[in-house]
Amino acid sequence: MYSKLLILHFSGKEVEKPVVSNLTRYYDLSFNIHKATILPRREGIMVLELSGSKKNFKSGVQYLKDQGVIVKNASQEVTRDEKKCIHCGACTAVCPTHALAIKRPEMFVIFDKKKCSVCELCIRTCLTRAMKIQPISETLFE
Repeated sequence: MYSKLLILHFSGKEVEKPVVSNLTRYYDLSFNIHKATILPRREGIMVLELSGSKKNFKSGVQYLKDQGVIVKNASQEVTRDEKKCIHCGACTAVCPTHALAIKRPEMFVIFDKKKCSVCELCIRTCLTRAMKIQPISETLFE
């Protein structure tokens, strides 16, 4: 599964169209809306995580662009939900930068964000979905 955080800018015309729900209907993509500010008949901005096969992802993004939506990659970072993490270590096996490692002898998974390259391999590997992708900048909605 391919997943990416996107920023969508809608003009007044696109705000009235069901373009995001059509991503599920026509392209078999799932989405998780992180933030949204939509002003009816004026404009909108939305940060969403879009997931699916890479082929469908590309087709879905092209559909958005064809509908007049401006699509940008969001600046993002990987975060860990400490409550969900069971310290199984599966993520440490796929982390190419060793941002995720086992602390011995305690056998806890440690996460060094400074080493993280945001390759997202840990997100797909995490059994409990403790690893997540988040936008870095929250200034879009202030």
